[in-house]
Amino acid sequence: MALRLGECLLRNVSELRYEPTAKLVSARVGGRTVLSTARARLVWEPGRVVPYYAVPEEDLVVDLEPAPDATAEEPHMISLPDGTRIVEPGRFDYHTVDGEVLTIRTGGAGLVGAAFRPTDPDLAGYVVLDFDALDEWYEEDEPIMSHPRDPFSRIDIRQSSRSVRIKKDATVLADSRRPTLLFETGLPVRTYLPRDDVRLDLMQPSSTRTQCAYKGEAGYWSIDGSDVAWTYEQPLPDSTQITGLICFFDERVETYVDGNRQEREWSPWS
Repeated sequence: MALRLGECLLRNVSELRYEPTAKLVSARVGGRTVLSTARARLVWEPGRVVPYYAVPEEDLVVDLEPAPDATAEEPHMISLPDGTRIVEPGRFDYHTVDGEVLTIRTGGAGLVGAAFRPTDPDLAGYVVLDFDALDEWYEEDEPIMSHPRDPFSRIDIRQSSRSVRIKKDATVLADSRRPTLLFETGLPVRTYLPRDDVRLDLMQPSSTRTQCAYKGEAGYWSIDGSDVAWTYEQPLPDSTQITGLICFFDERVETYVDGNRQEREWSPWS
């Protein structure tokens, strides 16, 4: 019986996975290079939807020591329809496999719990690093943000002439026939709209800022203090087609495409 690729990916979420990368990976703390390796691996612990870098210990220019014992508060877990539980993105302090939590010491700084040495034999000699704990990351000579990119995920951005209407509590927030559709592996289709087709006068700029490894840094728009839409003013080079466009959380508004109301689909960032 054939399986959709998405179903296969969700089944694999419950397993420890890794994938070698040929990229030269480096990282800095306080302006000092603490890592440079061409032997990095991308690692997904069970329940993780984005990877972290695992690197050979000998390629780290830091001291590693056992971290103080601490019981990490269990993060918010998201349940998929098949019962699989997903770890809240960004929570490195919570691990779903056996291993040793480590503190990184470099230049007088102590980054508690910023490294993890899994006991799995396939990762012997490697430590997984907290992306957020280190100041700067590079693949070759290019800076990267948020987390390493998943080599099995991609983004396709397409111009469209579909009719799109966005409503909230019977109020029309946007009406457009020139959307830009963003298709990202394993995630709901996102609809980006020209500002001229959006009622920005009904929303307020939000203080929320987030980063995406594929698209860059996003700013948000809110209604009554709740974020309902976002925009990328200076997206990363692969996503320049969405520069300045407005995208709504379909989970928080009513979205109609060609007159048909869309289901409120889940994502780990909903």
